[in-house]
Amino acid sequence: MKYIVSIFILLFALLSCKSSIQKKDKPANLTTQNDTIRIANDSLEYEVIIIDGGFNSWLVQYGKPRGYYSQSYLEARNLDWVNAWNQNFYSARHRDFFISTIDYQYGINYGYEVNYLLYNYLVYFQTTNKIKLGSFVARP
Repeated sequence: MKYIVSIFILLFALLSCKSSIQKKDKPANLTTQNDTIRIANDSLEYEVIIIDGGFNSWLVQYGKPRGYYSQSYLEARNLDWVNAWNQNFYSARHRDFFISTIDYQYGINYGYEVNYLLYNYLVYFQTTNKIKLGSFVARP
């Protein structure tokens, strides 16, 4: 039950929130407030919110720089790990960790920033909690 105190919460929402068409080259807005990271890319109409007590410092210490991985690499890992995440949520395995599903779908271009931060969060989650997701090994 010690994990209840240190539950790592991922509130991840990939939301289609606007119907107007905007330029695709508009940069993502990245906001950090305490231990909350919000990535909003209005041109792609998706948003990621990560609330986690240790993710920011982990990302600075262990995360590879942006551009290190290709977007297709990140998408492949994310799809595999998100599918495993959602299976864990529905099967109630590790219920303390999987408090919601992640809506990440094949064939949708979420952009590099969304994929980069989702990938890094999933690596962080797996390495800090010693829980393996999917078929790819998470390495910081």
